[in-house]
Amino acid sequence: MSAAHHTPVLITVTGPDKPGVSSVLFAALTRHGVDILDVEQVVIRGQLVLGALVGTDHDAEGLQESVEQAMATVSMRVDVEIGVDPLQPTANSSHVLVVLGSPVSARAFGEVARRLAALEVNIDAIRRVADYPVTGLELRVSVPKDTDEADTALRSALAELSVRVGLDIAVERDVLARRAKRLIVFDVDSTLIQGEVIEMLAAKAGCEDQVREVTEAAMRGELDFTESLHRRVALLAGLPVGVLAEVAGELQLTPGARTTIRTLKRLGFRTGVVSGGFTEIITPLAEDLGLDFQAANQLEVVDGVLTGRVTGEVVDRAGKAVALRRFADEYGIPLTQCVAVGDGANDIDMLGAAGLGIAFNAKPALRQVADTALSHPYLDVVLFVLGVTRAEVEAADAADGLDPERP
Repeated sequence: MSAAHHTPVLITVTGPDKPGVSSVLFAALTRHGVDILDVEQVVIRGQLVLGALVGTDHDAEGLQESVEQAMATVSMRVDVEIGVDPLQPTANSSHVLVVLGSPVSARAFGEVARRLAALEVNIDAIRRVADYPVTGLELRVSVPKDTDEADTALRSALAELSVRVGLDIAVERDVLARRAKRLIVFDVDSTLIQGEVIEMLAAKAGCEDQVREVTEAAMRGELDFTESLHRRVALLAGLPVGVLAEVAGELQLTPGARTTIRTLKRLGFRTGVVSGGFTEIITPLAEDLGLDFQAANQLEVVDGVLTGRVTGEVVDRAGKAVALRRFADEYGIPLTQCVAVGDGANDIDMLGAAGLGIAFNAKPALRQVADTALSHPYLDVVLFVLGVTRAEVEAADAADGLDPERP
């Protein structure tokens, strides 16, 4: 059949999803000898929407009647439009947005839709990626002209909106690199684990308030991290080395951390940590989670007690980025395929070096420079930003005999 002599016909079938609907439709189409030009199908909560664009060179009205009769046999609704424009381009999305909320209200999502419309950004497709621990919706959208200026405008507008409506909105260009991430590095304190290790050590030494004050100033970007590290470690002088093992055993993972690491490893990611904390604490954690690499500071110990000093090169703000580049190089992975997750000002360089930088419940200094900012206290939300759905996570866990991590 010559495409030049086609009459294009758009057929849209809707109704309860059930086996056999597609076979009935295509049996009817086969009897009329049509060519398939495009097909799309989606199922939403058991409701099927099946669209087929076909071309016929004779009796389009007879085709319509045949399809309507066939669909009636399986109790499905059908709409047939003859003579549609077959050259109307299929959506080629420029960006992917992941909208996260607990919940995502109709009002808040409506604000997102209105802001996109004001920017002349078209929503090409929407799918749910999560219903636990947050609701996650993935939107594929197209900007009118995909320029750096348009990209910046989209990110800026949605960053402002996300704060106002109480949603997290991650924005990424819809390019091959988005689906080719291969290495991820996490900060440890207040990211992979709850709380700050040095404050736990300070509690043992009776100087928790002094250490916390210095920590908070550093994380806000008000104090150089290296200076703050030396100040805090000095307060730990005289602490017995055995306390390090005690603190390591008291660490509490951030909710969703094990799920996140387990899922990323299944996907073939290299996973690890780069921390301004201490090797003596980080190593047991890395071994427990099966991480591939780690970098942290080394506490000096003499005669079984901490001296109040660190040895070797300090893993500070710049050192974190250096460590990320080193691990990426060791595994032969381009930085564009690396992800970094952190919460403080000392993570700025590391997130900037990675192809995707994620601020996790972060201080303002980091949120302002990160590619996306997450405000929910569940680490597995990172998976949804990477395009992994909750259903895929649970299916993989079930295949391994693990129960879903739900309340």
